[in-house]
Amino acid sequence: MTDAVFLIDDDDAIRESVAQTFALASLSCRTFSCARSALEAIQQTGLPDVVVTDVKLKGIDGLQLLRSARAIDPGLPVIVITGHGDVPMAVEAMRSGAFDFLMKPFSSASIVARVRSAIASRPRGGAAGATPATANDSGMVGSSSAMQRVRAAVKALGASPADVLLLGETGTGKEVVARALHAASGRRGPFVAINCCALPEAVFESEMFGHEAGAFTGALRRRVGKLEHANGGTVFLDEVESMPLALQGKLLRAIQEREVERLGGNTSVRIDCRFVTATKVDLLDAGTRGTFRTDLYYRIGVATLRLPPLRERIEDIPELYAYFAAEASSRFGLPLSPCPDPLLRDWATREWPGNVREFRNAVERHCFGVEDLIGDGDVGLPSSLNDLVADAERRYIESALRQSGGHVNQAAVRLGVPRKTLYDKLVRFAIDARQYRTGTDA
Repeated sequence: MTDAVFLIDDDDAIRESVAQTFALASLSCRTFSCARSALEAIQQTGLPDVVVTDVKLKGIDGLQLLRSARAIDPGLPVIVITGHGDVPMAVEAMRSGAFDFLMKPFSSASIVARVRSAIASRPRGGAAGATPATANDSGMVGSSSAMQRVRAAVKALGASPADVLLLGETGTGKEVVARALHAASGRRGPFVAINCCALPEAVFESEMFGHEAGAFTGALRRRVGKLEHANGGTVFLDEVESMPLALQGKLLRAIQEREVERLGGNTSVRIDCRFVTATKVDLLDAGTRGTFRTDLYYRIGVATLRLPPLRERIEDIPELYAYFAAEASSRFGLPLSPCPDPLLRDWATREWPGNVREFRNAVERHCFGVEDLIGDGDVGLPSSLNDLVADAERRYIESALRQSGGHVNQAAVRLGVPRKTLYDKLVRFAIDARQYRTGTDA
């Protein structure tokens, strides 16, 4: 029987401390001071359940160990440990198939949690050729206490049938967490995401509940709605606060009874799906203002999970950088771009009103070699913070309009804001969406 964990680190103190942590967590562990001895042990005694290795090692480094171990078994989860100055190496490790990485210093709870997750992902019997789902496949990146609470909540709620309400600012990763809840639920049906803000009211009911042939002009055949399509899976309702008030009652009935009635039909159709909803506003307050049904709020909020804004988890920035830099490198074919410490320190001082979504854009700009809005020195910066934020906001809006061909509805979806909010901002910044129109309707 092999040990659960192979731990490789050439720092005696760290190696002994982490090994003791594993022992207290009832994880059998074998330690090595170099990669060569670990590889020899793998060849002689077989594969462990997971490998934990420092990136910087004498002789064969952690990246070479990662590639060699995964050449023996592509399904072997490898967790790499790295310092702040080694972020580019961590990025390269993720591209090479690392299961996860940890930034120094890390807590005992954090490394034990990552190892347990890696062991759980290990194919039964350690079959070569199997590819485990990495911890970062969920997109919930970060070792901060705030993110550990989110992970714990997802784990606790995952297998539960309870409907979940996600509360968080724009860009905090509500859909990422919704997908993680779906993955943890074990449901075999699809994950169906619906942006309530993006669906025009005229077609909302048909899209959600489906319609029968002849239900309205142009309805030539029966159409299954999104709720019915999600049977056996999870329905994710994003920006639920923007759902037309007239349809909230019908949604309430669908959630309570777990059945839908297609537009123009007389027969109820049973559905077996879990509802995960997301909002960035106080729905109880919306209820007092008459824009959201309080009975619907109490029904969808059986369990409420608050997602932290980036300013409350600044310590996650190095890990987020490594994750998004690796993603940008793979997606755009860019060379891995190191992040200088001054830029990391600068990023740590920002408010990030757009949260992780905004930070991802900043990382991609850096990877493309485009100077960030706050760069070296303050030459050319707007005269005040308000001017700086307004300038950034204007640029994002113009970029979204450009990408959507001047269509405001599509731009609002890209920006993650309600359509009315975007129209208000177009007036505020004197932006004419028509100048971005393309094609025949330009």
